[in-house]
Amino acid sequence: MFPTATTILGTGSYLPRQDVSSTEIDARLGWQEGQSFSRFGIRSRHVADADETSSYMATKAAEQALHMAGCQPEELDLILGACGVMEQPIPSTSVLVQNRLGLATSGIPAFDINATCLSFLQALDVANMWLSAGRARRVLVFSADIASVGLDWSQPESAAIFGDGAAAVVLGSDEGAILAHGFETYSEGKEACVLAAGGTRSNPARGTAPGDALFQMDGGLAFRVASRRLPRFLAGLLERAGMRPDQLDRVVPHQASAQALSHITRALRFDSDQVVNVFAQTGNQVAASIPTTLDHAVRSGALKRGQTALLVGTSAGISIGGTVVRF
Repeated sequence: MFPTATTILGTGSYLPRQDVSSTEIDARLGWQEGQSFSRFGIRSRHVADADETSSYMATKAAEQALHMAGCQPEELDLILGACGVMEQPIPSTSVLVQNRLGLATSGIPAFDINATCLSFLQALDVANMWLSAGRARRVLVFSADIASVGLDWSQPESAAIFGDGAAAVVLGSDEGAILAHGFETYSEGKEACVLAAGGTRSNPARGTAPGDALFQMDGGLAFRVASRRLPRFLAGLLERAGMRPDQLDRVVPHQASAQALSHITRALRFDSDQVVNVFAQTGNQVAASIPTTLDHAVRSGALKRGQTALLVGTSAGISIGGTVVRF
C-alpha cells in the first residue's frame, strides 16, 4: 500500500491555560528550588482546568488544523479520536468532538483508536487506509490527554514530568506521502505503565484497590524492554521507507522524558538538530505528545512542505511505533 498520496494538510494544538512552573513542582514535592529541573529537565507544563475537558481541548486543536488545511468541518469524511485515556468510557471522545464541531446531525463516522502514547500514529495508519481505499477525502485525527487527574505524587519520577494538552491534524490526498509505518508490541512489559481503574475489572461497582485510580510507572522496565528493540525496529522502518537516518529532515519523537529524548538521539545516531524537542515546555502529554511536537515543528518552520519526518515513540504495553511521512 505504501507509499500513498496521503498528506498532512493542517496541524493544530492546544495547551491549557494553567502553566505550572518547575518551581511550583518543587514546592509541591518539598524539594529545593531547581531540583525538578535539574533532575527531569522540565521548566513548565500545562494543567487543564475543570472546563478544559479532553473534547474541549481536542476541538480547539482541530479548529486550528482545519483552518490551516482550508477545510470546513462539514467537509470531513471521518473523525478519529486517538487519546491515551478517554474522556469517558461511552460514548467515545470522537463523538463528543464531532458534536462540539457542530456536526451532530452530519452522520460523519467518528470512533476512537487506543494505543496509549502511540494512539496518534495508529490513527494515522487507519486514516491512510481510508484515504488510500477512496473511502475518505478529508480525515481529522486528534489526540487529547489530561494526565494530571491520575498522577501519584508519591512517585515524582512520573508525576513531575506529565502535562496536559491536545493536538490534531487534517489529512487528505496531495503531494505528501506516508512512506512507511510500523508497530510492534512486547507484552513482557505490560506492568511497566499501568492505570488499572476505569474498565470492567476495577471500577466503583466492583470496588477498586488502593492506587488503582493513579498511574503507576516502572520507568526502568519500560526502558529495558523498548531500548533492546528500538534500533532494529527503526532500521527496518527506514529500510521500508527507502531512507537513511541522515536523509530525514526532522525526527518528531514522543516526548516521554528528557532522558528518553537524549537516548534516542545518541543511540540511534541522529544529529541533535534533527530531533524536535519541546519536553521542557510541555512535559509528557501521553498521546498528544507526538502531534503537539509535530504542530510545533510545522508552525516554527522546522518542518516544511516537501521535507521528510520520522514520527516515533513507545507506549504502554510495551509497544514501539513509527511513521515516516513526507510533509
